[in-house]
Amino acid sequence: MFDLPTDLPADLAPLSWLVGVWEGTGVIDYADHTYSGEFTHRVSFSHDGGDYLNYSASAWLNGEGDARTPLVSEMGYWRLSRPATDADPGPGLLPPVTSAPARTVDDVELLRNAEDGFDIEVVLVHSDGVSELYLGQIRGPRIDIATDAVVRPAGAKTYAAASRMYGLVDGHLLWAWDMAALGHELGAHASARLARAE
Repeated sequence: MFDLPTDLPADLAPLSWLVGVWEGTGVIDYADHTYSGEFTHRVSFSHDGGDYLNYSASAWLNGEGDARTPLVSEMGYWRLSRPATDADPGPGLLPPVTSAPARTVDDVELLRNAEDGFDIEVVLVHSDGVSELYLGQIRGPRIDIATDAVVRPAGAKTYAAASRMYGLVDGHLLWAWDMAALGHELGAHASARLARAE
């Protein structure tokens, strides 16, 4: 049994079921890529008091014995979409211009969209230098996001777009990642089933 965190800012209430560390395995199978098989995956969603979740993920292929081949790792932030106000810090290290009372659940409910969900923003940076801005929505235990922007260094492999789906099913975090890369159209890339780590 998992207890939802009670110390989260109100803006994180719709995302609260993600908080924790998730581990499991998944499969990779993309277009005519030479590898098709299973990988191990570890994902962490945490918070530090801000109106966002911290995200990190690592994946690797398992080899003989203890040998592991690392795959690209990711770090980033997940948050509800809402306009910044003078009570928010930024840009950069600029402090808030004014103070405001803490946001409440009622304030968050005003952000609910026409599909009875919440619009979200996800920013991810891969260890190979690729950066992604995802936009999408969370509706209960399901999240659908798609890239709005992909930025990659000159030396990175071609990667143009992606979409991801996350869902809480029978206490497991299931996810699927489609991508457009290496000259291929958007298509299935990887998926996994993760259990909450103790």
